[in-house]
Amino acid sequence: MLGKTLLTLSLLATAVLSHSATAGETLDRVKHNGELVAVMDQSYPPYSFLNDKNEEDGFDVDVVKEVAKRLGVKSKIETPSWEVIAAGHWRGRWDICICSMTPDEKKAKGLDFVAPYYSSPAVLVTNATGSSINSVSDIESKRIGIEQGSSYERYLQKDLVIGYGAKPIQYPFKQVQPTPYSSEDLAYQDLSLGAGKRIDGIVANLVTANKRIQASNSKFKIVGAPLYEEPNWVAVDKGDQEWNATIKTIINELHKDGTLKKISLKWIGSDITAQ
Repeated sequence: MLGKTLLTLSLLATAVLSHSATAGETLDRVKHNGELVAVMDQSYPPYSFLNDKNEEDGFDVDVVKEVAKRLGVKSKIETPSWEVIAAGHWRGRWDICICSMTPDEKKAKGLDFVAPYYSSPAVLVTNATGSSINSVSDIESKRIGIEQGSSYERYLQKDLVIGYGAKPIQYPFKQVQPTPYSSEDLAYQDLSLGAGKRIDGIVANLVTANKRIQASNSKFKIVGAPLYEEPNWVAVDKGDQEWNATIKTIINELHKDGTLKKISLKWIGSDITAQ
């Protein structure tokens, strides 16, 4: 009996040590490599985009750099498809997503959402001329573009549950035709061809929509009021509580010392980071 008890205690001790060893795996890897590997959308201005030097730049990129600085390491940006990012289960390929991701129940199955860092609502965008859409209720049976795997896709499917302090979502339409794209660039290219040519509208972030409108000389327009609140959180792969706590502490510091506000004013022109 004593032998069995000792064996049980030994196995429990091993399990605890094993858990402790893996609990800080991400932080250990980042420190060992001297590099924070972040993922984001390659074309999501002004949050992330390729600048004139063919380098990733923007609001999210600056936040990544600041987090890396406070960890005492360099930053590296990678841009896999949004579907791959949002699915989680990264298995050590990437360390963090400071990538304008809206938390929801589906994504939370594969990712941990550790801290909010800004909020900007979802809006409906149409071609500025010739569109029959004057409010969100007019998108009934219309072809509406969205980035594949995004919360906007689930909104059009009437299956988006955000939680995380956001208000419940209302759906003033029965059914639409979600048209998924691998990037917003492609969706806006199709919308620019004319109202109803390939798609009738796009659901997007208010800030990115305004950026597209400015860049197109007002070829597009926002229709009606914002569709729903859209908090954006820092996400990491699931299960590493020490890494979660470390990143949450840093993001909270960036809020408190005004760094996030400063980055927001630089890229957005207003503070969208207020908690």
